Amino acid sequence: MTDAERKLTMDSSGFVVLAEKVPAIVQEIRYYSTYNFIGDRINGYEEPCALITKEAARALLSVSNEMNVQGYRLKIYDTYRPASAVRHFMMWGIDDLDLRMKPYFYPDLEKQELFAKGFVASRSSHSRGSTVDLTLLDMKTGKELDMGSPFDLFSEISHPDSAAVTPEQHDNRMLLQNVMVRNGFEPIDCEWWHFTLKDEPYPDTYFEFPVSSEYLKR
Repeated sequence: MTDAERKLTMDSSGFVVLAEKVPAIVQEIRYYSTYNFIGDRINGYEEPCALITKEAARALLSVSNEMNVQGYRLKIYDTYRPASAVRHFMMWGIDDLDLRMKPYFYPDLEKQELFAKGFVASRSSHSRGSTVDLTLLDMKTGKELDMGSPFDLFSEISHPDSAAVTPEQHDNRMLLQNVMVRNGFEPIDCEWWHFTLKDEPYPDTYFEFPVSSEYLKR
């Protein structure tokens, strides 16, 4: 399917505020903050909340319930990402001089490699509304499980099957991956935190509306 055949829309009628459907989640919406690989709040993020399709929310509720029984909570970094945010990423990629966050998020790669290696894409599955970036919190300690690399570290060590992590870190990654897969999500091969609903409701539609709970009420 060509870019011209893919749909762009402002229609948010199929979306919900994730915390209203899965109240046990913890949220740290990185692209609303300045602590991300660009170093600025990203275009389209008007509120630090997770929006997601109704179908993906239902699946995440099952994930959350299963993990809560085992003593874990879901921590959400990103869900729906407006197409305008992806354009922000692409414009940042053109600016060769802006390397402010390189030491924290891509210390071993050149900026242009982030696109070539698939860490940053010109069209993101997040913009279709059924993709989530997340990790697990231990309810006893209140801390994130040790996954061997932090969210959005663009490095081979962030590949789910990286041999550079310890057995415990690998087990933690597989704990997350297995529960997500059991509940209908698919992983990708370069980021342990990234999952897309297998039967996503809008596989060819990319959404433009802002990350704003108020927008959903219109």
